[in-house]
Amino acid sequence: QVQLVESGGGLVQPGGSLRLSCTASGSVSSIYAMGWYRQAPGEERESVATAIRDGSTYYADSVKGRFTISRGSAENTVYLIMNSLKPEDTAVYYCYASYGGMEYWGKGTLVTVSS
Repeated sequence: QVQLVESGGGLVQPGGSLRLSCTASGSVSSIYAMGWYRQAPGEERESVATAIRDGSTYYADSVKGRFTISRGSAENTVYLIMNSLKPEDTAVYYCYASYGGMEYWGKGTLVTVSS
């Protein structure tokens, strides 16, 4: 069983920055992939960024150049640094982990970009 806990959401003005964190707990070692999805009101959940154990990273086109994903040294933590935030980045951000052939999800953290 893997539990994911996110933190770092909040209210920020357009052009501002936030850092999201997610830590996996439970009997975990060497998680294959960790990343972030987001879901805006009335929209489907979409992939934002993924970090693979081998160091590869993937980003949605809408966030390339603005967001950076990284894994912690213990590999059970993932961070998302979000710069140049736009109102359309407003959403609930969910952390996920791919481990042991299964996917696990956090409960989400709300990011609101508004003046």
